[in-house]
Formats: sequence, structure tokens, C-alpha cells
Amino acid sequence: MNNKFSVSVILPIKSSVVKDFKELFDKAIDSIKKNTVQPEELVIVPTKEEQLNKFLTEYDFGELKTTILKYDGPVSYAEQMSFGVNNSKTEWVTFFEFDDEYSPIWFKNVKLYAETYNDVQVFLPVVVETDAKGGFAGFTNEATFAANFTQEMGYLTNETLLSYQNFQTSGAVYKKSALLDFGIFKPSIKLTFGYEFLLRLTYNSVKIMTIPRLGYKHVNLREGSIFWNYKFSSDKMLDDEVKFWIQTAKKEYFFVADRTIKYEPQNV
Repeated sequence: MNNKFSVSVILPIKSSVVKDFKELFDKAIDSIKKNTVQPEELVIVPTKEEQLNKFLTEYDFGELKTTILKYDGPVSYAEQMSFGVNNSKTEWVTFFEFDDEYSPIWFKNVKLYAETYNDVQVFLPVVVETDAKGGFAGFTNEATFAANFTQEMGYLTNETLLSYQNFQTSGAVYKKSALLDFGIFKPSIKLTFGYEFLLRLTYNSVKIMTIPRLGYKHVNLREGSIFWNYKFSSDKMLDDEVKFWIQTAKKEYFFVADRTIKYEPQNV
């Protein structure tokens, strides 16, 4: 088997000023290097933070082909990921977080499945969720194999997403053409931009399959992460605001173009 797969790993980073950044980053990059089938490239989209860019410039990526993009846009995961897609050079793309890890056989499995199921444009991993200390917290994406959960076992459908939102997009591998055709991520959607994107893809008949293998380890609620900030920081989101963004995702996925959206607190 060819030990390369035409996939770009898109890695957005907003800051290196987080606890144990280098240790987490080392493990993340090492998980790519240990894959039995290698991606064609790693595309890093950092913000303009001086310390972060110095770290990345001096980092030894070994034989992993790495491009560090110059990104002048706002600190926004949705925009950073979309920028990475537009600057990638492969048939497929996947989104990665600096504190997560790929399974050593993930890209091998995706390549095999892509060759067999050539009508599928998105492959989801079964994700093992951990806390910041590495303790097991649960699985994500495996629900597509539950009886009577979706129309076809293993596949994610629009109807399923409208009633169940818990799907992880990090680690998933997307056909780049599908992302470009349907507008990539919307920066106006806060917190639920990944959910809105899956709704948009399934609404447009993009086939999404979960590969029944552990493919990705995701650290859930690490201090400083986007979800930690929403849940535990001093300016954390209120329950009503979280509900607002879920409902907004359900209303906006019909539209490919991003539209201006602003959350207005409800009067009590």
C-alpha cells in the first residue's frame, strides 16, 4: 500500500500561552508522524501572536511537510479553518486541534474506506473523549451505529442532526471539493459552527459515514479551550445563549453564504 494519502491536516491555533502547550503540541504532532499512512501536508494557521509564531518557526517537524500560513484575520477557529482549506493542495482535508491526537491507523482506514465507498465525501472517526488529565469521558460519533437512530446504519443524516447535536468534527476527513461547494464554515455562527456545517452538508445530500474504528482522541473542556471559556470563564455563555446558537444553526444551514447574526439577550 502507498504510505501517503492526499489529505491536508489543517491546524488552527489561536495562542501558545496555555498550560502545557509544548507538551500537548509534541504529542499531537507525534500522533501524525506515527500514522502508518502519512498525510501529504500539515497546514498550520496561527494567529499573529508573536510568541506562537516564534515557537512554530523554531519547531522541528522532521520529515512532515509543513506549511505555516501567514494569517491576518480575526481570532476565529471558523475563519482560520476556512483559510487553511483555501490554501491546502490536496483532495481531502481534516481539522486538528493542538491538544488532540490521531489514532496511528486513522489515515490508513480513511484511505481504504475512500477507495471502497467512493460516493462518501466525509468520514467521521469514532472519537474517544478525555478530560484534561487524560481520564476517559466517553465516545462521540458512534451513535450512528445505534438501531433506529439514523436511516442507514453508520451514516449521518440531516434528520438525525436536527434531533441530536452531539457529533465531533475534529478529526473528520472531508473531500475538499464538498467544502468549497457548500461554503466551508460560517464565522457568524458562534459555538455551533461545526454543527451548522454538518447540517448544511447533509441538507445538500453530501454522504457522511462514520468509520467503526477509534480514530481520534479529543480533550474535552481543557482550560483555555473554546468550550471551557463558554462553560467556565467569567464571561461564559448562559444556557439561553447556547440554545440560541443551536437554534440559529438549524435556521442558517439552508444558506451557503454567511449572514450577519447577533445574539440578543432575552428580557426577563
